[in-house]
Amino acid sequence: MDKKTSKIEILIPLFTIISDSLSVISAFIFSYWLRFYSPFQYLFPVEKGIPQIEVYLFFILATIPVWILTFQGYKMYRLNRVVFIFDEFFIILKCVTIGILVSLGILFFFRDFPYSRIVFFLIWASSVIFVTIGRYILLKIEKTLYNNNIGVKKTAVVGVNEMSDKVYKRIQKDKYTGFDVLGYFAGDDAYTPYDKGKTFLGTYNDLPEKIRELGIQKLFVSLPSDEHKDLALMLKLCEGINVEFLIIPDYTGVITSRLKLIEIDGIPFMRIKALPFNIWDRMVKRVFDVIFSLVFMFLFSPFFVIIALLVKFTSPGPLFYKQERVGIDGIKFMILKFRSMKPDAEPNGPQFAKKNDNRYTNIGKFLRRYSLDEIPQFINVLKGEMSIVGPRPEREYFINIMKKSVSKYLERHRVKCGVTGWAQVNGLRGPESPIQPRIDYDIYYIENWSLVFDMKIIAKTVKEMFLSESAF
Repeated sequence: MDKKTSKIEILIPLFTIISDSLSVISAFIFSYWLRFYSPFQYLFPVEKGIPQIEVYLFFILATIPVWILTFQGYKMYRLNRVVFIFDEFFIILKCVTIGILVSLGILFFFRDFPYSRIVFFLIWASSVIFVTIGRYILLKIEKTLYNNNIGVKKTAVVGVNEMSDKVYKRIQKDKYTGFDVLGYFAGDDAYTPYDKGKTFLGTYNDLPEKIRELGIQKLFVSLPSDEHKDLALMLKLCEGINVEFLIIPDYTGVITSRLKLIEIDGIPFMRIKALPFNIWDRMVKRVFDVIFSLVFMFLFSPFFVIIALLVKFTSPGPLFYKQERVGIDGIKFMILKFRSMKPDAEPNGPQFAKKNDNRYTNIGKFLRRYSLDEIPQFINVLKGEMSIVGPRPEREYFINIMKKSVSKYLERHRVKCGVTGWAQVNGLRGPESPIQPRIDYDIYYIENWSLVFDMKIIAKTVKEMFLSESAF
């Protein structure tokens, strides 16, 4: 991803949060002045004296998180908000109303101070105006950046027909949408009237190579009726690649758990494959990984020393076992484990571990039974090669075998692999558990990630370590 694009992805939502916060605070201050110091007081006389403004400021600063969470709940801090401000106005109205109602509910805990109901009505009205003005300014700034080719996402059109031609030309013309169309893909290289003036990138089979080569982040798919069958082929070819598929909704034979209808510059699309995390999600997950790993390793460091001594003095060989695994985007890294098997445990090439495997050392059986051999992988987490939670990493040898027979196997490489995962805490580990259900659980995790979900999996991991019958 382009560094400028990454900065825009961080700064635009951040500035929007700041703008909303300042708008609400300004609305409180303006409403206070309007009620108690403007000619408005002649319409509604102040009978109990003028309260100190500090009380109102303290209250708004305490309740700002409520307002921000309300706006976030309505997806108001996303990028590429290619909308007219009037389209956002009614959502702003709804969010402000909820913010005011929640604030009034909180007032029940501050009954010792007589807050003015008129002030809160004025706050509601002025917040709508101030937030709308702030967001209008930011929308203009965002569109100006895109018009100057700053922060735009690289895209391509898939298919050759009248609609794909319209999409190509519209996105190429309207840079303010935040997209830069690099060219188009077709089912073959035969010339059609819709090819004129456009850059041909290749056939559908060229998609994986060109996506990686050009850094394409979105594909706008518009297939003629006789090529709908090719959509499944394209999705298969792009397994494990972090690219979004947006399709013109004239093809209803595709059903996924993440199907969404979105509008870009007046054209409706169905999102049949989305990026698993936005940049803020990745930052939150990374910060959580680092903090959790450091705290965990600090608190349990004496226990680690005991395990290290047991491994070292109960069998010959190195303390750690290093093995090449494949992580996010197919990048290889060396995974760390406490050694649980005898040296040279695979003289005839890679093989899965099995129950009652005679290659385990005496202490190795215990470590494997309670997943204690995985503890050094927190070092991989700190290095950024793994996450605390994610699909378990596998070796390239087994990946090349399973990707041919297991549906969507490579999709698990769209996120960082994990020390633990949703499949593992549901009992899907060990040689006897089927592969396809594991992958289905991994895909579910990728499509439904949240920080709370990660915490739930970590909690279930602790339980699974001691109670699982599938551990070996």
